[in-house]
Amino acid sequence: MTDKLKVLIVEDEMIIGAKISLNIENMGHEVAGIIPRGEEAITHIQASTPDLILMDINLPGSLDGIETASKIKSQYDIPIIFLTANTDDAHFERAKDTKPEAFLSKPYRSKELQRVIDLVISRMSEDNSQADINAYQLDDRIFVKTREQRVKLLIKDIIFIESDRNYCNIHTRDQVYTLALTLKTLAEKLPENHFLRVHRSYIVNQSAIDAIAENYLTIQKKTIPISKAYKESIRTRLNLI
Repeated sequence: MTDKLKVLIVEDEMIIGAKISLNIENMGHEVAGIIPRGEEAITHIQASTPDLILMDINLPGSLDGIETASKIKSQYDIPIIFLTANTDDAHFERAKDTKPEAFLSKPYRSKELQRVIDLVISRMSEDNSQADINAYQLDDRIFVKTREQRVKLLIKDIIFIESDRNYCNIHTRDQVYTLALTLKTLAEKLPENHFLRVHRSYIVNQSAIDAIAENYLTIQKKTIPISKAYKESIRTRLNLI
């Protein structure tokens, strides 16, 4: 992976946000935006997904930073670093449940921010390297590592794949295989002519689709959401009328 990240800053104090932005750019990364509210951050991510989010815990509006992070994590596999001036146990326990990459206390030093981001980059690189160990593909099958052996999965037998944060669950017609890699990484190993991304958290085998509606599709009685970002590509690929 590239070491240059697209970073979204979710911070309601614009002076602090501008300082963080300058630090990020000085590190050689791209700032995707400075967003003051959690609701706006979610909308922004739906339009353009960043590689990393710096999230202030204490945000104004109906969603604080922890609630915003929880909603984001339920749909996207994006690393989050919490920025906070409030380090009490109650906030920490709530925030911990969202499985952030790190906590950074305000005021922070530029070097501290750089070290935390470097750690995130290192972990993301390890995830990509692990993908080569956990799964590889031939023309009509992929081999996935389970325990001490690699199991053959025929492409035609895979019905859909769902993201579970930094893991993927591969569903066949009679079994589920869990791999320690992201959905994005696994998607790069799948043949494009068979598999279709329909949601940030789902890839489906298009030949396994039983029915399709405006906002969801069904495979073996399983309802899978369709996100707005993928509707046009689905319509084109499936020749929907």
